[in-house]
Amino acid sequence: MYMLGNPKMGSASSFSKFCLTLLLLVDVLGSTNAQLSTNFYSKSCPNLLSTVKSTVTSAINKEARMGASLLRLFFHDCFVNGCDGSVLLDDTSSFTGEKNAIPNRNSARGFDVVDNIKSAVENVCPGVVSCADILAIAARDSVEIVSPKWAVKVGRRDARSASQSAANNGIPPPTSNLNRLTSRFNALGLSTRDLVALSGAHTIGQARCTSFRARIYNESNIDASFAQTRQRNCPRTTGSGDNNLAPLDIQTPTSFDNNYFKNLISQRGLLHSDQQLFNGGSTDSIVRGYGNSPSSFNSDFVSAMIKMGDISPLTGSRGEIRKNCRRVN
Repeated sequence: MYMLGNPKMGSASSFSKFCLTLLLLVDVLGSTNAQLSTNFYSKSCPNLLSTVKSTVTSAINKEARMGASLLRLFFHDCFVNGCDGSVLLDDTSSFTGEKNAIPNRNSARGFDVVDNIKSAVENVCPGVVSCADILAIAARDSVEIVSPKWAVKVGRRDARSASQSAANNGIPPPTSNLNRLTSRFNALGLSTRDLVALSGAHTIGQARCTSFRARIYNESNIDASFAQTRQRNCPRTTGSGDNNLAPLDIQTPTSFDNNYFKNLISQRGLLHSDQQLFNGGSTDSIVRGYGNSPSSFNSDFVSAMIKMGDISPLTGSRGEIRKNCRRVN
């Protein structure tokens, strides 16, 4: 640490300024060095995990698709200025948030479930748990109900703002090629293997016709019968059936397994960005590996989810603990 001058040599006011500067420096360092941990709320909110899980389970029992939606919300949160709960914020007079960004408009969903989780958590430990952490835990629970398990690192705080432009630029669209995907993931500290593993989340959930129309009508690296099946529910004409849904994994759309990768090998990836992972490029071998070994996929998926959850969290004294996930305090 640089010496700021000898506090004994000078006026009382100089000494006071030195102490104030030192306190501010300690506060900044404490905020910067604060780490996420799996037991962050063990004393302040011991019933947190069971409270979140019961609400998530109830939501998925009502609608199986909700698990994939909550997982996607976490992904879209972390890829825009870090895992800070900013995707949950409604627009205000001072900022235009992420909900109506191109990757989220008429697509991101599950906000009401997050509201329900937050309400349940506030009942057991008010003002303690961030919305960012609730989203991270809910994403884990959404997957754990059907397959892999892992201990979620928590201790995040919530952003006080959001950015629609950052969401438009930060979340790779389904039209992305492999170079665009790898460069975006690498920029966030995620490897090419992390990219492929995290894409395996598409083993559950559904996509809108607008996301895959161009692929099923215009692309050649697609199984013909698969394309014909999807065309029945997604007309060629823009504006017709835009919101019609199709499963991202045609084989087992509600099971968290490795069939997504087997589909890619058979040229039955629904999105252009999906099939880019197996199209004669550098990720083909990873896809084959996951297609042959579900345990390898599960292990790498868990590791990648933990790494993604570490992207630029607000900790220490930065950010806030929102009372309502949709708005700042």
